[in-house]
Amino acid sequence: MNNHSEQERQAFALGQAVGLGFTQPLGQMRRGSAGRVLAVSSEMGGHDIERGLLEMGFVEGARVEVLHHGFLGQDPLAVRINQTMTIALRRCEANAVLVGPLHDSAVEAKPGLTLEYASS
Repeated sequence: MNNHSEQERQAFALGQAVGLGFTQPLGQMRRGSAGRVLAVSSEMGGHDIERGLLEMGFVEGARVEVLHHGFLGQDPLAVRINQTMTIALRRCEANAVLVGPLHDSAVEAKPGLTLEYASS
C-alpha cells in the first residue's frame, strides 16, 4: 500500500530529475530544519507564485530554514532565507519551493576524528 500523496510523488520525481537525493517541498519541512532551494515550481497558481517567490529570494542555492508553523501546524510558515530575511508564507506557496539537503562548506571541511595512542 502506498501512503504517499501526489504532491510528495511529484517532489520526489523532480528531485530525481535534478539528480539529487532526498528532496521535499518547503511546506512539508519540520520546524527547525534547513536546506538549500533546488527549484521553484508552482502547478496550482501558475507563474505569479513562482515570480513572487523568486523576487522574495527563493532562488536556486539559497539556504532556507523553517522557523515556525502556524497554529496547529497550519498557515502561515515563518521561513528564514540566507540567514538574513524572515518571510511568512502560506503552505500552498511554500509547497512550490523544492528543498534539498544542506551542504555547507564549514560542515564538510570539519576534520575527521583522529585517535592517537600513547607510546610506552
